[in-house]
Amino acid sequence: MIAFFGLLLAWFAVFGGHLLEGGQPGSLSNFPAALIVIGGTLAAGMIQADFKTWKAAWRLFPNIFWKPAHSADICIGKLVRWCQMARRSGPLSLDPESSKEPDNYLRLGLQLIVDGAEKDKIHKSLSVTTESRENEWLRAADLFESLGGYAPTMGIIGAVLGLIQVMTQVDDVQLIGSGIATAFVATIYGVGFANLFLLPVSGRLRNEAMARSQFEEMVLDGFLAIVEGENPRVMERRLREYRL
Repeated sequence: MIAFFGLLLAWFAVFGGHLLEGGQPGSLSNFPAALIVIGGTLAAGMIQADFKTWKAAWRLFPNIFWKPAHSADICIGKLVRWCQMARRSGPLSLDPESSKEPDNYLRLGLQLIVDGAEKDKIHKSLSVTTESRENEWLRAADLFESLGGYAPTMGIIGAVLGLIQVMTQVDDVQLIGSGIATAFVATIYGVGFANLFLLPVSGRLRNEAMARSQFEEMVLDGFLAIVEGENPRVMERRLREYRL
């Protein structure tokens, strides 16, 4: 949620500052400039990235505005309870838990334990899943970062195109002044789009990739402890050291 308020604050600060300096709201409105910057940036991104990366970025982008479904405390509580059940009644007692667990990663770990998989197989299966998810998040972050590099350049292109049009009207001084002001709106669009949206989103996706990877590493540690029949209290103390 803080990301959403940060996004609003960033744009409010820019437009609010513009108004406080005596600017008019309409002076920052220019459809051709927006078309050049946004359209050109997206087109450059389409040339760079494949459809799979765009699809992943579109799907993962909303996740930066809210917390993941499972917090560390809730997950540790589940792992401790499952550890107690497995020690008391055996791994098969976790079968009902796996069928009602909503999280795919946790459900996979439970199913492997119920199936009697060895530690090495559980470690390999869950590690591959974690690595695959992390790479997907990082590819999405790289895409937004690349778009953040293209946007200012497209803004400059828009400004130059606007100045070319101004130079065709050198006989009218008033039109030159207003035309130059309009041309530089494209630069504002490009720099603002990059630094107030694209690059922050890229950084947030990268941070989320790291956080989720650490979270799943903690879960894997818990599942391996369940297989080993470790004392639930000892396991809980160790898992809380991850400080997620």
